[in-house]
Amino acid sequence: MTTVALDTNALMMPVELDVRLFDELDRLLDSYDPVAPQAVAEELRKLSETGGEEGIAASVGHDLATDRCLLVDTEESYADDAIVELAREDTTDYVVTNDRPLRDRVLDADVPVIGLRGKNKLAITQP
Repeated sequence: MTTVALDTNALMMPVELDVRLFDELDRLLDSYDPVAPQAVAEELRKLSETGGEEGIAASVGHDLATDRCLLVDTEESYADDAIVELAREDTTDYVVTNDRPLRDRVLDADVPVIGLRGKNKLAITQP
């Protein structure tokens, strides 16, 4: 089974960018297991307390992380570092993110990145 790690901003895409995240992943990949580091869920929880559009997006993202993803423990407590840890340990086949510095770090770890292309479609970038 293909494992897909989701970053904080990926889980906020449905509200912030009107991306049907899991429909797009279904379109790109035959079957997959979505995972999110505990650090991502914690970052979303904290952001959800800020209110406003970002708070709403983070709240929806937190719900998606806890309802649709397997939450995994990592050594790293910072969300981006936790994603890179998963990529470097070969425990994930793809990472979903729109964060350019994180994307570059994941590609350097030889893991493909799924990110936004166009208005609300996702595409795969190979390392």
